[in-house]
This record gives sequence, structure tokens and C-alpha cells, in this order.
Amino acid sequence: MNGLTKKIYTIALLSASLFLAQSCSEDNKPNADQELTGTELRTIMETDDISSVADNALAELFADDAAAKSGSSAKTNDCYVAEYTETGFVATFNNCVLNGTDNVNGTVTVTYEVGEQSASFTATYTDFYVGTLKINGTRSFEMNGNMEANSFSFTVTSNMSVEFEDESVISESGTKTFGFAFDEELQSGSFSLAGEWTVTADGQTYAVAITDTLEGSLTCENITSGSMIVTKNGLDIVVDFGDGECDDTATLIYPNGASEEITL
Repeated sequence: MNGLTKKIYTIALLSASLFLAQSCSEDNKPNADQELTGTELRTIMETDDISSVADNALAELFADDAAAKSGSSAKTNDCYVAEYTETGFVATFNNCVLNGTDNVNGTVTVTYEVGEQSASFTATYTDFYVGTLKINGTRSFEMNGNMEANSFSFTVTSNMSVEFEDESVISESGTKTFGFAFDEELQSGSFSLAGEWTVTADGQTYAVAITDTLEGSLTCENITSGSMIVTKNGLDIVVDFGDGECDDTATLIYPNGASEEITL
């Protein structure tokens, strides 16, 4: 379970980093309150990156869980107090550095199930701090693998809020499914992203729906194909990532036909 967990965190962070964008101007764009900017697109795509800083803190606890099942059901050290059961654990942190994170404070409750080729867990954060970020809510992960086909996928369902040091808040709810496939030598492969989620930040709400699965190659640093719709203030904006060519551009298409190319 610990190995699967570490893979999830690494890949989720990689996936979030693929969506860096800058905006360029064009005529006939909507007014400012309906236009989708590069900054907003980064916010939409990077909320999973922000939330995953809390997930990273769990890796050591999964390792300790394996030890707990062969010994004591509780563990106490200078960093945290954890109570383990057959289906998960409750851990309370004491302003410590865990698994390379910033200082961690607060409580997390984790429940999980493990099958032959699948595993799932739900983490519930209660006033959970990583550095100056305050996190509340739940994140559920379900992993599925096909070892014969050298592929696996994981689905993340989030209902979380993240409060920053300046008291600004970003919240996210919804589901994302990440898929990965590799060749027999595990030297090359492809990835995909599907799902629907909603982000609220800076007084704006963005509803995201992937209409054509986003796909890419692990040899290209950007998404190479697929599209999604971002709804802002009642306006549906299409974000088109292309038709398979490895490049660093995507196109925003507004309902009035105006388009805008952005650099990834």
C-alpha cells in the first residue's frame, strides 16, 4: 500500500505541473468578468497540487501502519500520535516535519480497503496545517491496476478547502481520473485525465468538465490532445489542447466565436 501511495502523490504533482499557462490578447474577447485568464487557468488546474501537500504527509503513516499490524496498534513520537485499526488510522500531528513536508499540525483520519488489483482510501482533514496552509475536508482515492497490460488508473474525489496565510480560501469539489499506460520495458508511456470538478477562488466559481479526455505522452511535457469546458459567470469557454502534436500551445474558444491562443 505504501508503494502505491507514493506513486499516486508523485504522479498527481506531475500532472498538476503540466497545466501552466499565459494569456495573450485578441479582439472580440468577452469583458473582463467573463474572460478566462492564464492566472485563473493555473488556479483551476493546480488546486490538486495544493491539496496534495497534505497527502504527501501520509506516506510515512502508511509505512507505520504495516508495522503496527505486526505489533502495537498505537504509535507515539515527537512528531505525531497515531491509533491504528484494521481499516485505517487517526493521527494527530505536533508541529513536525514529516516525509519532507513543511511543519505539520492537526488531525487526519484515514480509512481504506485493499484488493488484489485495487485499493482505495479516504482521508479526512480537520484543521490540518502544512506550513501556513490550513486544510479541511476529504479526499478519496481509488486505484486500479492491470499488471499484464502495464497500466493503472486512480480516481480522486475531493471536497476540500485550503486557507492561506492571508486568509484567502480556495475550495474544490468533484472527481478526476488519472490514467497511465507503459510499454513492456516501462521506458515510455502515455497518460490521460478525465473528470468534472468545481473550484472557488477569489470570489469566482469555475465549473470544469473534460469533454474529450486529455491525453499526452510521457516523453512530452505538455498535454497534447483533448478539450474541456470551463464555465465562468455563466459563460462556457472551451479549452482545446490540440490534436496530438507535442507543442506548448492551447486554444481558448468563447461562445461568440472569439479565440485566444495560450502558451503552456
